[in-house]
Amino acid sequence: MQYEKAHSFLIQKLETGLPSYLTYHSADHTKGVIKAAEHLAVAENISDDDLVLLKTAALLHDAGFLQHHQNHEDLSCQTARKYLPKFEYAPEQIERICQLIMATKLPQNPTDHLAQVLCDADLYYLGAEQYPVAAEKLFSEMKRFGRVKTKAEWELMQVEFLAAHSYHTKTAINERESQKQINLQNLKARLENTFSHQKKETPREIVQDILFMIFGVAIAGYALKGFLVPNHFFDGGITGISLLVHELYKFNLGLVIIVLNLPFIAVSYFSVGSRFSFRMLAGVILLAICLLLLPDVAITSDKLLISIFGGVFLGLGIGLIMRAGGALDGIEVLALYTLKRTSFTITEIILGINILIFSVAAFQFGIETALYSIFTYFAATRSIDYVVEGIQAYTGVTIISGKSEVIKYQLVNNLGRGITVYKGERGFLPGKFEISADCDIIFTVITRLELRKLKNLVYDVDPKAFVFANTIKEASGGIIKRRNQH
Repeated sequence: MQYEKAHSFLIQKLETGLPSYLTYHSADHTKGVIKAAEHLAVAENISDDDLVLLKTAALLHDAGFLQHHQNHEDLSCQTARKYLPKFEYAPEQIERICQLIMATKLPQNPTDHLAQVLCDADLYYLGAEQYPVAAEKLFSEMKRFGRVKTKAEWELMQVEFLAAHSYHTKTAINERESQKQINLQNLKARLENTFSHQKKETPREIVQDILFMIFGVAIAGYALKGFLVPNHFFDGGITGISLLVHELYKFNLGLVIIVLNLPFIAVSYFSVGSRFSFRMLAGVILLAICLLLLPDVAITSDKLLISIFGGVFLGLGIGLIMRAGGALDGIEVLALYTLKRTSFTITEIILGINILIFSVAAFQFGIETALYSIFTYFAATRSIDYVVEGIQAYTGVTIISGKSEVIKYQLVNNLGRGITVYKGERGFLPGKFEISADCDIIFTVITRLELRKLKNLVYDVDPKAFVFANTIKEASGGIIKRRNQH
């Protein structure tokens, strides 16, 4: 194998033949990969023929860019098969080199030690202090190919790529992993800064959030001091645990709520974001102050009224604070944190915690109190849903019909709704699988109050139309806010 001659020949072809817009995949990149491969080979005890094969694969791994940027690994193998026989490479050696080249194709999939070394050499720059320089060159190249459009989009792709990437050899891990993590954190910080500058809250939004926060805290405090606390009722989540601790040990309720929520505020800072954690802290502190100022005055002693209205007012308060971008209860943060470490869903985690709370309440204060407290929790949950999602919930409706043109006219002109049309096929019935026809699949968003009217309009046109609906958590824009005559 005449590696030195092959090196001189191919480097010259790369230096003169690669387009100038290949700012990253240039001859300098190939030289850098060869150098990194040689360094890793020494540390990984690779020598003799294996070392020559490794360096040759590094030399050729991006030679396909001489022809085209797509599927360049395959083209690199074609180049290897074309030129390497001239430099006394045997057919089996060339095929081995091609195996190494194909291992560098993203996502990398090295199957042996030699391929692992080449893959690490190819992405050695990820863990270098000069990573931003190389990344900038790659961004310019990717933008030229239309793979990315903006710098923010590119940095988001890089964050995902670096987070998923792992070096394969011990040498690369020891030498480059720590700096790669630093590069990843710098990318995340820059990306967060970019988006925070792109979306700044207006003074009107800030005032609105402050008012939501104040009214939410006042209503939640009224629910606790006017309904739940004087009557020894409980709620779910961290608020429920705080009420339990208050009842059992007579600690100040506001202080207990702050102390129990502090760990989750800290966790939310890293897992959700600084904005949410600060607003959650502000909401919890304001609630503690509100509880300190409000007297314990029972509005009613009727247990059913306490359950219903205590839950409703508490849910309204928490919902308003959530609309302001904060929270009063860390159980969702706990569930999110636990979700990443267990196979349970968020709903299952919250349910499990609340079962524990209400079990303790039943054991300490009686089964009747626990059952009424569960009713309180249910009322609070429903109230939160209405405040956060809106009383007028939206429904997405999909309609498949052979008379779609008439239905489209009815929806737009009689129901006053905007529509989206997908092109599809209908048919494929049992026993008639080969029979199908093109059709328009209609999608629209309506309020739940309009669902019956929509179905009447559709079935008047086509009684056999296939209609299905699903709840939409949040909808904005378009003409969904238009008032309609029913």
